[in-house]
Amino acid sequence: MPKSDIAQRDRDLSIRGLIIGLFAIALFLEYITPPEFVFGYFYIGGILLASARLSRRELGWVTATAIALTLSNVWIPHEQPWSLTIFLNRMIATLALGITGWLSDRIRRSEEAIARQQAQLQAQAQLAKLREDLAATLTHDLRTPLLGAIETLSGLEQEYFGPVSPAQQKILSTMKRSHQTSLRLVETLLDIYRNDAEGLSLQLAPVDLTALTEMVAGELSGLAASRQVYLAIRHSESDFRRSLWVNGDAFQLQRVLTNLLSNAVNHSRRGDRVEILLESQSDSHVVKVLDSGAGLRLEELPHLFERFFQGQSDRQSKGAGLGLYLSRQIITAHGGTIWAENLNPTGALFAFRLPAYPMPAAIS
Repeated sequence: MPKSDIAQRDRDLSIRGLIIGLFAIALFLEYITPPEFVFGYFYIGGILLASARLSRRELGWVTATAIALTLSNVWIPHEQPWSLTIFLNRMIATLALGITGWLSDRIRRSEEAIARQQAQLQAQAQLAKLREDLAATLTHDLRTPLLGAIETLSGLEQEYFGPVSPAQQKILSTMKRSHQTSLRLVETLLDIYRNDAEGLSLQLAPVDLTALTEMVAGELSGLAASRQVYLAIRHSESDFRRSLWVNGDAFQLQRVLTNLLSNAVNHSRRGDRVEILLESQSDSHVVKVLDSGAGLRLEELPHLFERFFQGQSDRQSKGAGLGLYLSRQIITAHGGTIWAENLNPTGALFAFRLPAYPMPAAIS
């Protein structure tokens, strides 16, 4: 028999001996005194010990024994006739013993259920951490071969290894774009795990949201042209261009703008228009991206910015559920807010708000 089982058996024997000793003391006091004196309440100590240390079956036996001994003292060993007062006193004592046993059992069952739930939660947390560590390791290991493949394809495109026909150039270009898309996904996943574990580290400096938005729109003009989608930038209620300064990390904010704009372009139909609306408020600046593609399901709106969320609409089914989550991480780290809305009659709006950063007149 294992030592742990032997130790547990010895502890149970000790508890049973202690309960028997308490019962013997209470029984002795009961039988040397008249029935008017009720010492049955001393049995409660034995019931509590049984509840804490012994099985539910043994707890039931201890409680039933305590009740039986308390009631039996009405007639045994005294020969005097019992009265209603004595009987009621004994009944009150047995009721207290029964309630004590019942409550002890309920408390014990609740504690066991809580312990099981805590064990399950701990196991789930350990499994989630293991899964995230595995995913982070795999994505980190995937990054190196993807970079190597992209460099090799670039060399082939530039004919470093020999002549390449136009048809082969087209195939190489497609393969390179596919590898670059995979690399961006891997880097996004790595950043998400790193941000969740260590927090997002920002390189803060004055950033002009207007200039940053114009730069991102220019970089995505090729994607928009290939899909025949028109990009337009509007400045609040007028077309007058003005700088919108925030204290932020230009690289991270560029990632947010790139994600929102590319999503809007990808989910737009040919000939549609994607608008970027820049608004300046008293203490904040807002960037809104509006498209006329498929809308968003109302029940999915609260979950759009959760990690790996993929809804049932066409918009969510095309992505991995990472871009919006990373965008929320970045905007939240800047002290801002990000949200999504449906547009009428069709389309969606994705927007974020950042605290305004007052710049000197010479700069602004």
